[in-house]
Amino acid sequence: MRRALGKAHPRVVGIDDGSFDRRDGHAPLAAVVLTLPNHLEAARVGRVRVDGQDGTARAIALFRAVAPPEGVRAVLLDGAVVGGFNVLDLDAIHRATRLPVVAVTRRRPDFLRIRAALERWFPRTAARRLALLRRHRLFRVPTGASPIWATACGCTAADAAWLVRRATVVGFWPEPLRVAHLVASAAAVPGARPNRTLKGRRTRWPGGPVA
Repeated sequence: MRRALGKAHPRVVGIDDGSFDRRDGHAPLAAVVLTLPNHLEAARVGRVRVDGQDGTARAIALFRAVAPPEGVRAVLLDGAVVGGFNVLDLDAIHRATRLPVVAVTRRRPDFLRIRAALERWFPRTAARRLALLRRHRLFRVPTGASPIWATACGCTAADAAWLVRRATVVGFWPEPLRVAHLVASAAAVPGARPNRTLKGRRTRWPGGPVA
């Protein structure tokens, strides 16, 4: 992967959700193509069910809609969940895109709390959701500011950390993910507030989840 990203301006796809209101039942999801370090080439917005199980399919569909046939070198995800607790299957995304997939998060997830929350709110699918979250090893990525955490499929941890640093322009957060979040949030329902899990935020559902 380093050889592919070693060119002056490689392309990377970033995928992230935006602000949403659980009462709406859906959250905006955006995929963007950036020529590193910061040239936006394309963007596409879709949606996922809040706390549902369609995130992987929606992410793959957005990738196929936005990515050029050739030239994309990797996929970056803001965490392994979208739309609350809609867990992404990194292996399925890797198989569909044939690219390294790296998911990053601002804080190390508390899997004990996550498991308890899953078993409370999603008893029938808790085991599957947790297995997806724990399928790949979590590792620390040093940055110029606060360290972040990542998991990867289709590349080594060292290559994933190198990608994160290569894609970061300002601060510690990869530019494709920053742009994807802005695009998704621009498509959000007016007045929607950030309401996420596992991305450096809470792991509780005020009033319960949306199935």
